[in-house]
Amino acid sequence: MSLSLKSNTLILFAFTLTMVSSAQKATPVFKDGEAQIVEAFQDNSKWLRHDLWVETEFDTDGDGEADRMHVSVTRPEQTETEGLKLPVIYVTSPYFAGVAGDAPGTMWNVEHELGDIGEERFHPEVKRRGQRPIISNSHIRKWVPRGYIVVHSSSPGTGFSDGAPTIGGKNESLAPKTVIDWLCGRAKGYTERNGDKEVKAYWSTGKVGMTGTSYNGTLPLAAATTGVKGLEAIIPIAPNTSYYHYYRSNGLVRSPGGYLGEDIDVLYDFVHSGDEDKRAYNNKTVRDTEMINGMDRQTGDLNEFWSSRDYLNQMDKMEAALLMSHGFNDWNVMPEHSYRIYKAAKEKGLPTQIYYHQNGHGGPPPTAMMNRWFTKYLHGIDNGVEKEVNKAHIVREYDDRQNPTAYKDYPNPEAKDVTLFPYLAGSLGPIQPKSIASDTFTDDVAFSGTDLAKAKISNNRLMYVTSILNADLHISGVAKVSITLASNKPAANLSVWLVSLPWQEGDAVKITDNIITRGWADPKNHKSLTDEEDLVPGQFYTVNFELQPDDQIIKAGQQIGFMIFSSDKEYTLHPKAGTELTVQLHKTTLTLPIVGGKKAFNKATNQTANNKKGLGKAKN
Repeated sequence: MSLSLKSNTLILFAFTLTMVSSAQKATPVFKDGEAQIVEAFQDNSKWLRHDLWVETEFDTDGDGEADRMHVSVTRPEQTETEGLKLPVIYVTSPYFAGVAGDAPGTMWNVEHELGDIGEERFHPEVKRRGQRPIISNSHIRKWVPRGYIVVHSSSPGTGFSDGAPTIGGKNESLAPKTVIDWLCGRAKGYTERNGDKEVKAYWSTGKVGMTGTSYNGTLPLAAATTGVKGLEAIIPIAPNTSYYHYYRSNGLVRSPGGYLGEDIDVLYDFVHSGDEDKRAYNNKTVRDTEMINGMDRQTGDLNEFWSSRDYLNQMDKMEAALLMSHGFNDWNVMPEHSYRIYKAAKEKGLPTQIYYHQNGHGGPPPTAMMNRWFTKYLHGIDNGVEKEVNKAHIVREYDDRQNPTAYKDYPNPEAKDVTLFPYLAGSLGPIQPKSIASDTFTDDVAFSGTDLAKAKISNNRLMYVTSILNADLHISGVAKVSITLASNKPAANLSVWLVSLPWQEGDAVKITDNIITRGWADPKNHKSLTDEEDLVPGQFYTVNFELQPDDQIIKAGQQIGFMIFSSDKEYTLHPKAGTELTVQLHKTTLTLPIVGGKKAFNKATNQTANNKKGLGKAKN
């Protein structure tokens, strides 16, 4: 063999080996605009898992050192053996290291008069759980086989992360921002909490997406409001977007559903699983100073403390594409939390979509929706998701959550406001009464909202109902109320439920099937959320507020009931019974967003025939 031929043979052999090696390299695979499960990424025994600490630019635990956030990484072995770089799906939380147990007295006592605070509550301690390097296994099995790296971190003051939990404070936005900066090569990571050996994210493409549920869904939004480069898309699921909206309602001290007496300092204690040596300092500076001075349980008024914990006020820098997810019957983190941010992001011109289902707290969008979102914005595959005409995906009543109905937007663009008026006889219709009329009821928190809605007659609430629907009626959007009332005392709770009647009961029926939407307000804040004034007994005030967003089809055969009452046993403070409230009906309205507008309402309620029968006449 000649030297020239031998040389050519060696070159061909080397080229062939290179081609075979290249052909065997694992890479993400896409089909129909979605990242597919890749067999080479599926073997979890070969996944690389390690932890580290990312150094922030703040010190919230008072030790004179920049706080470091504990981070864990799970990635396919090919990111090490083959030099493969992949985008990151990032989840951060204050819950990963455990939370405080249920102990008597941890919640605020609600059995007292309005304007009082109640007894000092018990402060529980969290016993940290979990071992290194695993912070959490959430989302790993879903996304790593599809060609993503999954990263978790513990929030400030929780687990092995430095700092203090602030429950919506600035450090809870900056902490995930710094982790993203590290993933993009702009911040320093270390192999030890107090060490100086650096570790770099050489396996990251610098494209990051975030998701999570509840508090874990709040933090992607918090990070996005910093405008951090590299955070391309977020999918918050049932996020708390405003702590004022979570713990207050239109000036009223109101608990989140299922957690009567909870307030922001209770949540602080619940998650504070960080370094035990730092807890006394954190408690003094955050809980016992900033929170106690700012949260104002006496009045429930809006102030700077609460405004600084509202992410709607911080969206100027946000650039990430947004896919929101929420349940219309989530009475913990209520559906307004997602809607207000979706609306603002849309107005900013950001790529936005929203997914709503009919169940309670939590519930992610279908995997295919999330997949397309991350495929577009993290892998850069042109699947057209940002060009889709339908921006809203609503799961219709009793449909599978994986099969939502697509609409052009939320609220439904065909929904028009229809103003309804209560009549003294207990009916509800679109004709404004000509006569002056008023109704009176007495507050008694011994009766729950459900008890009052089910009662045929009650002195403890007012109920006004439409005629029986002879066709389905589709409500989509935000209902509004305007109630003119007088109280015989200087303060009163005000609660409104919109219900579907007759009340449905039985094993196959969920209690929330009867509740269309709800709302609460403090009449003392009728002029302003920031400054309340005592009610002058006997003087009338007009209180305007919105109910929670909804999209629901009320079936033919049902009636829509507008229920006005005072103390809500499951949500508000519990003053002694006896406060009397008088409502001027001719100055009270309910405005419903109805698909098809007034024409659809009149058709469903046979309004023409009812008018001939004199519906809408009121007595003095």
